[in-house]
This record gives sequence, C-alpha cells and structure tokens, in this order.
Amino acid sequence: MQSVAIGETAVRECLKCEGLWLDVASFEKICADREQQSAVLGAASPVPTHPASDAVNKIRYVPCPECAQLMNRINFARCSGVIVDVCRGHGTWFDRDELSRIVEFIRGGGLEAARGKEKAEIEEARRQLEAEQLAAGSRVSSFLGSDREDHRLGGIASARGLLKILLD
Repeated sequence: MQSVAIGETAVRECLKCEGLWLDVASFEKICADREQQSAVLGAASPVPTHPASDAVNKIRYVPCPECAQLMNRINFARCSGVIVDVCRGHGTWFDRDELSRIVEFIRGGGLEAARGKEKAEIEEARRQLEAEQLAAGSRVSSFLGSDREDHRLGGIASARGLLKILLD
C-alpha cells in the first residue's frame, strides 16, 4: 500500500484493488468536514459501466493492516447500505468507491437521519425501562405492604397470647 492524500488527509491505498485504509481519526475528520468530503468526491473514480464479477462480490473478512486481526463487517450508520470492514482500534478498510458512497450518504442527510432514528430508539427504550421499573416498584410496594400488615397482625396476636399467659 502506498500513502496518498485526499485533501488534507493522508490515507493508504492498495494499488492492486484501489481500496483505501483510513485510521480512526482520518475517517472521523472526513465524516465531519465538508471540504474533506469534497476532496473525496473529487478523487472518486467514475462508476464502472460493466457489472462487477462474482469474485469481487464474494463476502470475505479481511485482516486489519495494523494488527492482522480479522475486521468486523458493518453497514455504515446501520442503514447506508455500504458494508465496510472495521478494526475498532485502528481504522476502516474501504473497497473501491465505498468511501465516496459514504460521503454521498452523509451529504444526502443519511447520517443525521440515522442519528435521529437511533436517538428515538434510545428514548423509547428509556421510557419502556422506566415503565417497567415503576411497575416493578408498585408490585414490590404492594407485596411489602401486605407483608407488613401480616407482621403487624401476627405481632398483635403474639402479644395477646403473651398477655393471656401472664394474666391467667
């Protein structure tokens, strides 16, 4: 792999397959900076006019160029349709044209929409948990309340029995 620049960001490119390796910070910079995104789109290869072969479309797990561990394949933002290979500690591998597809997804508002959906899911899960905790708390209070009443009545009966023994 050789080092190349996309805008101000240094990335590594495989000359054989035209894939790109970006470390975590570089990828975050591209996701956040519109100028960097423009540089990615400006450097993107034209869309191929011939269909991809089955060999290219085969699912395979690739090792991280840094640690050699197999990377996880994830759908970027869980809904972009672009599957990338990620090593959480080191970076992301992009097959040819995947980085430009992700930038187009971000620029089209896809990342913001995905974040909004994720926030709504988290909020709904929080509401559901609070409702379950409230219901569980009510059941415990109800149980403890009846338990306390049983103890009180049992204590009164015991005291009555003790008084009966002492007074007889």
